[in-house]
Amino acid sequence: MKQLLSVEVFFDFVCPWCLIGQRHLQAALLLLQREQPQVQVHLQWRGVQLLPGLPAEGVPFHTFYLQRLGSEQAVRERQAQVRAAASVVGEDIDFSRIRRMPNTGNAHRLLQRASRLLDAAQLEALLAQLFVAYFHQGRDLGDSRVLLGIAQRCGLQAAQIADCLRDDGSPFLAGAGRAGSAVPRFRFNQGPLVAGAQPAELLFAAMREALQEVEQA
Repeated sequence: MKQLLSVEVFFDFVCPWCLIGQRHLQAALLLLQREQPQVQVHLQWRGVQLLPGLPAEGVPFHTFYLQRLGSEQAVRERQAQVRAAASVVGEDIDFSRIRRMPNTGNAHRLLQRASRLLDAAQLEALLAQLFVAYFHQGRDLGDSRVLLGIAQRCGLQAAQIADCLRDDGSPFLAGAGRAGSAVPRFRFNQGPLVAGAQPAELLFAAMREALQEVEQA
C-alpha cells in the first residue's frame, strides 16, 4: 500500500549550506527509497529570501562578506569551512568566481512559477542549474537574462515567466513566514522543522519518524 511523505525545504539560493543540505536530502531520499519503496514523496521547495533589502543589482560579494565577518582572515576561514563541508557531498564550491551577492527575489519567483508548470524531474533540474550557475560558475542570479536562459534550457518559455523577472528588486516573501531567516530547514509531513544542513542519516531518521507517526495516528 502506498504511503505519502511530504517534504518541505526552506532555502535561499545564495546560502551554500542550502546546496549542501540539498545533497544530503538527495542521499536521504535514496535511503528511504531502498528501505521503503512504497513511499511516495511529495517534495516542495519553499523559497526564503534572506536579504530582501538588497538592491536589484545586488552588491559586491567580497565586500558583503568582509563587512559581515569583519576581516579577510574571517572570510577565508568561513569559505574554507564551507568548502570542506561541500566536498563531503561531492560539491566543489568556487567562491573565487562569485562577484555579486545577488537579490534572489526573481530567482525565487521563477522557481515558484516553475513548480506549477514543470514536472518533478524538470523542477529538480532547474533548481540544480540555478545552484550550479551561482556556486560553480559565479553567475549573477539577480540578472534576469541569466535566469531566463537557465529557465529556457529547463523547458520554460519566456512568456510563462516574464512577470516573475522584475527590475525593481521587489522582495519575495512567500516563504518568510514559514521558516524565518534560518535556512536550510526541512519539514516532513508537516511535523517539526529540522534545522541546518544535517547529515543524510539524520534526515532519513526524521523521515522514518514522520511516517511512523502517520501509521500510529
